[in-house]
Amino acid sequence: MSALDPLHRTKAEEPPRAPSAWARFFDSDIWYSFTRSPVTVVSALIVLIFVVGALFAPWIAPHNPFNPAELNLMDGFTPPMGEAFSGNLYLLGTDDQGRDVFSTILYGARISLFVGFCAVLFAMVLGISLGLLAGYRGGWVDSLIMRIADVQLSFPAILVALLIFGVARAMLPRSMQGEMVIWVLIIAIGLSDWVQYARTVRGTAMVEKNKEYVQAARVIGIHPLLIMLRHVLPNVLGPVLVIATIGLALAIIAEATLSFLGVGVPPTTPSLGTLIRIGNDFLFSGEWWITLFPGLALILLALSVNLLGDWLRDALNPKLR
Repeated sequence: MSALDPLHRTKAEEPPRAPSAWARFFDSDIWYSFTRSPVTVVSALIVLIFVVGALFAPWIAPHNPFNPAELNLMDGFTPPMGEAFSGNLYLLGTDDQGRDVFSTILYGARISLFVGFCAVLFAMVLGISLGLLAGYRGGWVDSLIMRIADVQLSFPAILVALLIFGVARAMLPRSMQGEMVIWVLIIAIGLSDWVQYARTVRGTAMVEKNKEYVQAARVIGIHPLLIMLRHVLPNVLGPVLVIATIGLALAIIAEATLSFLGVGVPPTTPSLGTLIRIGNDFLFSGEWWITLFPGLALILLALSVNLLGDWLRDALNPKLR
């Protein structure tokens, strides 16, 4: 019997097993870059704390600030670490309706993060689809999509979001405006941010469509849609992921701006922007904590997401490795 017979191999002669996906990830350059950047690690922890706090707000928050049965108007305007009229101790104080500010921040972060994530996802899907179509097809399709993008870029994103929000609310029946306001807000922010994704994907698609493997796929008769999805799309995910990370912070700020202006989330289910607007009415009367703590939470969240986006941009840049 031959010593090389595969049926009589010893354990030492067996081929090594391929490392798992987690092992490859922890051995990658991205994980090495992440662990060597203290600012990035701290930013990721802060974002994780916000996400966990928002997801588990009903169990973490000491009170449900939007349950009228748990509110006591006599506890209103309680300062931070102060004992309220009812005897309760509030870590960050209460607002004018006696709602715990710490609990409102946790519940408000749920709305802000939900709107931000959904708006970025909507803008990313729309921008990638139009960018792939414009870059791969070219011609009048490319010209039409890019001229629309150029026109939209000539206006500030917040004004575009305000216009879309106003038109969408005007088209809805008055009875549905309160229920659909969050989804209208998501669509408004998403439609104001799709251009960055489309322009980035278009440039990459124009380069990829002239490469040999794409030409070979055309020759053998693969449908153009499958070519775009299987061959062109994977090459644009890196830049798109960076834009989406930074766009999340911009979407959260846009939602807070719209809510602060009074055209976003209603006060009954407020986001961080609505909490800042509510507290702004009492800022000059001495109740500074009502607007200060939600404002600090918004700044901390947006800054942390931006720092993660900056790190991801450098980590995915092959020229900086």
